[in-house]
Amino acid sequence: MVLAGRVRQLMIGIVLLPSTQLLTLAIGAQQPASATPRPIATLAFDVAAVRLSKEGDPSSNVPLGPGNVYVSSHGILSAKNFPLLTYLVFAYKLTDYQQEAIESAAPGWVLNDHYSIEARTEKVDVTKDELRIMMRALLAERFKLAAHYEQRVVRVFALKMVKAGVSGPKLQPHPSEAICYSPGSRTTTADGKPRETPLQSQKGGFPAVCNGILGLPASAQDRYSFGAANVPMSLIASALSSWGNLGRPVVDQTGLTGTYDFVMDYTPDPRPSYATVDSDGPGFQEALKQQLGLKLEAQRAPVEFLVLDHVERPDAN
Repeated sequence: MVLAGRVRQLMIGIVLLPSTQLLTLAIGAQQPASATPRPIATLAFDVAAVRLSKEGDPSSNVPLGPGNVYVSSHGILSAKNFPLLTYLVFAYKLTDYQQEAIESAAPGWVLNDHYSIEARTEKVDVTKDELRIMMRALLAERFKLAAHYEQRVVRVFALKMVKAGVSGPKLQPHPSEAICYSPGSRTTTADGKPRETPLQSQKGGFPAVCNGILGLPASAQDRYSFGAANVPMSLIASALSSWGNLGRPVVDQTGLTGTYDFVMDYTPDPRPSYATVDSDGPGFQEALKQQLGLKLEAQRAPVEFLVLDHVERPDAN
């Protein structure tokens, strides 16, 4: 299990998964209200360069995950040394479960070949979702990417409240007055020295960085902890499949609207190999009930699938 390695991945979307022929991705039945709309032909980068990258650490000025963590890029997207799949995650707002569904269908080069993309739009106030649409257009042009949507009825877990209208102590509506920090932002000490903003600095231990799900310091060696600030329930639901190692999508049926802060701390199954002490903490579903006031019910439900009909290696610029 690779949950521990997803602490940083959940922030920036670096999820390396294996793709030439037909590629089928499971798309969560209930995407966030802000989910990227279908591509608009007039939204495209004014200038873009795509090149094969053979060395260097992955980096991007725009977080490439499905969340809404974003600091204005002033119309520039500079991403270095990512596989094509990471750009698919960004462009189509893929959740953890959707990414995992690609593994068995994706040709190897989509995972193993890394690319750097430098792109610019004259729209300096561009939003993150607009950049996603521009990335879709770029992938269609340079990678000859073609896709269509279809719905299928599959096994899911429905996320519901244990008691209607009552959330757990670690799931709270996001306060309108709360301060949201951007990734890597710095605060100052009493004597004016700069310091990194701690991951958990809000009352209740909720993350200080908003709009994305983060891995957080756990309460014990054998536990995992993750949380978010200012996110919709649909995004929380989509993350549970991976963090709980559930093997199927989770769809939001809580009826909760607006945005929420949450933190969840639990002992995964199996326990981390590095854990030498058993803290006897709650398991995933027990923690879900005790801490968030939520439960999972097995169901069959319609899920939207994205079918990739065609993809090619790009020509050299």
